[in-house]
Amino acid sequence: MVKADRLLSILLLLQTRGQVPAAELAERLEVSVRTVYRDVDALSAAGVPVWAERGRHGGINLLPGYRTDVTGLTSDEARALFVLSSQGAHDALGLGGAIGPALRKVMAALPAPHRPAAELTSERILVDPARWQRMVPAGAVDLAELQRAVLTDRRLALRYRHSGSAAPREYTVDPYGLVSKAGVWYLVADLVAEPRLFRVERVLAAVTEDEPVRRRAGLGLAEVWAVLREQVERRPVAVRVVARVRRERLDLVLRIHSGLLVAPPKPAEGDWAELEFGFEALGAVRMLLPYGTDLEVLSPPQARAELARVAAGIADLYGAADPAR
Repeated sequence: MVKADRLLSILLLLQTRGQVPAAELAERLEVSVRTVYRDVDALSAAGVPVWAERGRHGGINLLPGYRTDVTGLTSDEARALFVLSSQGAHDALGLGGAIGPALRKVMAALPAPHRPAAELTSERILVDPARWQRMVPAGAVDLAELQRAVLTDRRLALRYRHSGSAAPREYTVDPYGLVSKAGVWYLVADLVAEPRLFRVERVLAAVTEDEPVRRRAGLGLAEVWAVLREQVERRPVAVRVVARVRRERLDLVLRIHSGLLVAPPKPAEGDWAELEFGFEALGAVRMLLPYGTDLEVLSPPQARAELARVAAGIADLYGAADPAR
C-alpha cells in the first residue's frame, strides 16, 4: 500500500506539473532518487506514458494531455475535504462565492462509493475558527491590498499601530503570506530580513509597491510562520503567579487563559482549584481582576499588592460622592 500510494502521488504530481525533477520527487515523497526511478519504471510497465529524461534540464515526464480518472483519495481523505469551515476566512479573502462551487466540483470528481460519507460529513460537522464575540476595530484595512502584494510578490508599505502605542509607525516589508489564527488575520513578512508578524486589524494603511519582494532564499510562508509562532508561544516568563479559582469558574478561566499556564492545573479540592500562570511583566497580572472574588492570587506578594493597588483605585473612583468627578 505504501508503494501504491507513492506511485499514485507521482502520477498526480506529474499530471499537475508535466515534468518534475527526480530529486524534487524524492524530497517530496521522502525516498531516494533511485527509488523514484524504480517507481517510474513500475508506472511505465503498467502502461502509464511516463519516462525519465536525464541531464541538467531533465526530469520525470508525463505525456502531455494524459489524465487518469483515479482521484487517489481514500474515504477518510474525501471526508476531510468536506468538513465545513465557517465562511469568515473565505469571505475575508473575497472567495466566499467560490468555495461552494469548488466543493461541488470536487464532490462530482469523487469515486461514487466515497460520496455518501462526504455528503454526510458536510452536513454534520462544522469548524468555526473565530473566537466568541470577536470585534473587528473600525478602520481595519481590507485584506484585498495585502492579498495583492502577497500574490504578486511585491513589497508592501504599511502604516501600523502597535499594541499599547498611540502613534502609528511606517514600514516597508517583504511579505510571505497571510495567516488566519483562530479567526484573527496576520501578515507574515520580513522587515530588514528579519521575520515579523503584523496583526491585520492594526494595519491603518497598506500600499503595494512596484518593487519585487525580497524574501530570504529557501524560506516559504510555512517555515517563517513556524518560527514566529514558536516565538509567541515561548514568550519569556518574568513573573510566576499562583492563584486559586472557584470550581464553577475554572472552565472559563482555562478557556480564556490556558495559554498563560506554566504548569498543568492541579485537581480541584473542595470549592477551589489551583493554577500557576506565567506573565511577561508584573502589571499583566491585572488581567485576572475581572474574575473578582472568584479568583484569588496566592503568590508572589508583589502580585497581590499590584491587584490590591488597582482594586483600591477602582473603589476610590466609584466610591466618590460626585459622579461628575
